Amino acid sequence: MTDATPNRSWHNLSADDCIHALDSRSTGLSPEDAAERLIRYGPNKLPEAKPTPLWLRFLAHFHNVLIYVLLVAAAITALLDHWLDTVVILAVVLANAIIGFIQEGRAAQAMSAIRTMLAPKAAIIRDGHRITVDGEALVPGDIVLLEAGDKVPADLRLIVSHSLSAQEAVLTGESVPVEKTIQPVAADAPLGDRRGMLFSGTIITAGQGQGLVVETGSHTEIGRISGMLSNVTHLTTPLVEQMAQFSKWLTLLVLACAVLLMAYGYFVMNYEFEHLFMIVVSLAVSAIPEGLPAVMTITLAVGVQAMARRNAIVRQLPAIETIGSVSVICTDKTGTLTRNEMVVTSVLTSQGLSAVSGEGYAPYGQIDAKDIDATGDAHKTISQLALAAALCSDADLNETGGQWTVEGDPMEGALLALSGKAGINITESRQIWRRTDAIPFDSRHRFMATLNHDHDGHAAIFVKGAPEQLLDMCALEAGNDRTQSLQRDYWERMSAEMAANGQRVLAFAMRIVPLDYTVLTHSDLKDELVLIGLTGMIDPPRPEAIAAVAECYEAGIRVKMITGDHALTAAAIGRDIGLKNTTRVLTGNDLDRLDEAAFAAAAEDCDIFARTSPEHKLKLVMALQSRGLMVAMTGDGVNDAPALKRADAGIAMGQKGSEAAKEAAKLVLADDNFATIAAAVREGRTVYDNIRKVIMWTLPTNAGEAVCVVLALMLGMALPISAIQILWINLITGITLGLALAFEPTEDQTMKRPPRPRGEAIMDGRLVWQTLVIAILFGAGIFGMTAYAHNRGYNLAMAQTLAMNALVVMEIFNLFFIRNLHSTSLTWKAIKGTKVIWTVIVIVTIAQFAITYVPFLQPIFGTEPISFIDGVIVVGVGAGVFILTELEKQIRLSLQKSTAV
Repeated sequence: MTDATPNRSWHNLSADDCIHALDSRSTGLSPEDAAERLIRYGPNKLPEAKPTPLWLRFLAHFHNVLIYVLLVAAAITALLDHWLDTVVILAVVLANAIIGFIQEGRAAQAMSAIRTMLAPKAAIIRDGHRITVDGEALVPGDIVLLEAGDKVPADLRLIVSHSLSAQEAVLTGESVPVEKTIQPVAADAPLGDRRGMLFSGTIITAGQGQGLVVETGSHTEIGRISGMLSNVTHLTTPLVEQMAQFSKWLTLLVLACAVLLMAYGYFVMNYEFEHLFMIVVSLAVSAIPEGLPAVMTITLAVGVQAMARRNAIVRQLPAIETIGSVSVICTDKTGTLTRNEMVVTSVLTSQGLSAVSGEGYAPYGQIDAKDIDATGDAHKTISQLALAAALCSDADLNETGGQWTVEGDPMEGALLALSGKAGINITESRQIWRRTDAIPFDSRHRFMATLNHDHDGHAAIFVKGAPEQLLDMCALEAGNDRTQSLQRDYWERMSAEMAANGQRVLAFAMRIVPLDYTVLTHSDLKDELVLIGLTGMIDPPRPEAIAAVAECYEAGIRVKMITGDHALTAAAIGRDIGLKNTTRVLTGNDLDRLDEAAFAAAAEDCDIFARTSPEHKLKLVMALQSRGLMVAMTGDGVNDAPALKRADAGIAMGQKGSEAAKEAAKLVLADDNFATIAAAVREGRTVYDNIRKVIMWTLPTNAGEAVCVVLALMLGMALPISAIQILWINLITGITLGLALAFEPTEDQTMKRPPRPRGEAIMDGRLVWQTLVIAILFGAGIFGMTAYAHNRGYNLAMAQTLAMNALVVMEIFNLFFIRNLHSTSLTWKAIKGTKVIWTVIVIVTIAQFAITYVPFLQPIFGTEPISFIDGVIVVGVGAGVFILTELEKQIRLSLQKSTAV
């Protein structure tokens, strides 16, 4: 035996070949052999990633070009003994880092969440004796004993199976338990079809068996997913990318202007170097929006709180903006679009097809057909089928707090719910019809049978199983009042139609036997059964998911289903929830046959992908991203974690989702409601709009200040606003007036607009034009007030006080202009604003009055008290700028309307 397990295609080998390949035996390994293998292969656990130290995570939040510029500005102001400037700048930088550190920094927990899925204990055979060991002590070649309820501790090749089935939704996405056999399957069989394998972390739902350990630790399927997860790189969000670009170009612009001004002032205007250097620092202070990083962080945090109220938990701040920009949502089926619980939707008898209503496992609902009254005992055949479903079952329904759950096989739970809808009292029927004997379900004969006796001296055999199997065992079929010859063509045709609609079909039959029957054998079932009917069941779509998908389409977002379930089932669910392209379904095998270009084209064109593996999900997300699309991925299983991490916006289910999925995702839906995604998109778009408003409000202010500094230098004038006054305006108004825009409500038509392109710059042409227009008007207003002060003979301190207050008033008026970019601001609704808007206006007004009139603040900020008349003129300047900007907007909107027509 080599140091590595010899063949990963264990499902393709017979059980005996696997035992031989691992040098094992039916009595298990010896303790000495097991100890040697434990050293060779290592413990059955996933390797733990070395966590990032807290101090490094904290310092990472300073890795931003704009932050670097602010730190340099703080250092320069400290060297020049401008300590107030230094303290304020450093306070903003530190606050921004602390907020980001608290909100983020937990991405490495995705790997540890997967580790918890390995079983802590396992019952095994060693040297012919049954013992219990820690899951970490398992080695390839061990024989594991399995029974219903066990969590599989490693990847196992079944060597003994007694009616064994396993719930593998955590890996495959398929909600129905998978029947397991010891027969080998094709080497290229997808994960969900490897019936001879049991995978680590899955659950045994029925039966008993023995499995040979073939893979442990990082070599298991969960381990492979964990490895994929550790190798998947996080994509930076569009907002982070755009702000990084913005910071980079703003820095280069500021530095270039500073160098040019230094050269001009020193060589042309012959300024002293120290005086010139202070002017350049003033330019940097005026051009750099010091409060913008903090305001942006707070804007995102406000969005996080709004999302939390809508049951969407945001794990990383920028993700709230990212979800608003997605153009494709790749969603899992089971538990996301569907309820992850089976329900019978149709019953077929010889009289026709009946539809079944009701939700979940609750035994309440109707069984209706056009020409058949099929409720209660009115339809004898359906009542017989419902009785068979109640008696030929090992499951139970439980009700707690109005919620119905199933104990046992989900399919049997759905059948019990059907019995209740047909008027059968399950508990009473089982007491009357006592089970005497049974033949458990086995994949070899594909049916389950029970022998039951009632109190009145009757005995009957009830059978349920695969339709094709039971049709071979029946010669008659049930009518309302009599039996008749089996119409095999009818049953086969209707069964195929039900399956084509994505339903899982089961058949029911019975046979009346003499009272002295006490033992049930296979010979009792041959050719003497009476077929009662068929049932069709599905994992139904969530009603709210249908509306959510429709809203996503209206918002220009395409929805794609990526599931491990069968193609027919996926197509049926796709039709039910309203996917647009349901005629084409690609399976994992179909995708494997495509080259890279064809794969990318299929990823964009097809909307339903079935029988997929974790690798397929990850490749599909990456293929869509390669086409320039912003991709969101929803999911709840371990199999979804790599794609969740890679997607631009990974969205995990909070209730039914695995911890691995939650930790890999950027958003978690607390209510597992697909409709919450539409709310998340709406909120994300609102956040992005508000961030743009903050930027569009901030940049013109800073640009106007910078223009004033540059013009003052070039004209040989004193600065119209001092450096400390500029810093005051940028920080105080930025974190009040600018912050108010973070609380703006969603605008009309937000969900009618298409998603913005992936590469769309945050500084588009419209924003640049708006910045230039407002900056020029702000500059004109500042110089206008300066000229007014000189004409009145005011000193420099009074002139700077008037100019500073005029700038603040212009910012307040500009706030109302920015709030309504797509419509007029001259309406009562626009003027009324919000409570937040008027609260911050009052705060800024009080602050401005304080630094203008409070004696001990005047020396700090270089201000002097202004008269009432001068105050009215200051307000008039702000109103004038508002009127001019509003006129420009109306002209622009009129041109846009005429162009659209």
